[in-house]
Amino acid sequence: MSEPERLSKRLIQLLACSRRDAELYIENGWVTVDGQVVEEPQFKVQDQQVVLLPGAVAETLPPVTILINKPEGLGCGLGANSVQQLLTMANHSADDASGIRPLQRHLNRLNLITPLETDASGLLVYSQSPSVVRKLTADGNTLEHEYTVETSGTLADNGLKRLSFGLSYKGVTLPPCKVSWQSENRLRFAIKAVQPGQLRFMCESVGLQVLGMRRLRIGRTGLAKLPVGQWRYLGPNEKF
Repeated sequence: MSEPERLSKRLIQLLACSRRDAELYIENGWVTVDGQVVEEPQFKVQDQQVVLLPGAVAETLPPVTILINKPEGLGCGLGANSVQQLLTMANHSADDASGIRPLQRHLNRLNLITPLETDASGLLVYSQSPSVVRKLTADGNTLEHEYTVETSGTLADNGLKRLSFGLSYKGVTLPPCKVSWQSENRLRFAIKAVQPGQLRFMCESVGLQVLGMRRLRIGRTGLAKLPVGQWRYLGPNEKF
């Protein structure tokens, strides 16, 4: 039996390529060990069969952005009850049309840019891309977010008008937004710069109790048909 060695070293021997190219082939999911893709250049191999998959290209891949449909009841922190536990290959949507090859490295070094309250559901954005992080933070207050809010109770006189403009939250007058009824008990908000607790406060200010809230869209990018608890990549032609 041979001595264990790094997968990247074995690949260099097999292909007569540079160390950097070997690492890129491995990190980009083009190398199998006994038929299983391995993405870690430092992975130790001995007598296993190492194969470079057809179509392999040694190139630096761009960072990715991930959209996930958060279920109600999961937090946005790092604990056991966090939505982050859903960021696994098992929860990758089968209908992802981005054309991006799923890699384990895409689930590392992700920044959550658009948190939601634990009792809310809907669109969350995780990203490795500095430009996306800047867009959703520095320009975040200019992007319209679309929510639906399930309610009970009786709307006060001029309630829709007051929701659209005229309420104050934490001592500050809220900017105008668009509010309409989607059904008998469901309101639709198209709103910017939403603060934690703001939508609940707004609804309670006009006589309504909030039973649930769901974010459908951020800017020009929405959930579409992404199932609850699953994620997909932001496609190359999608923009916020």
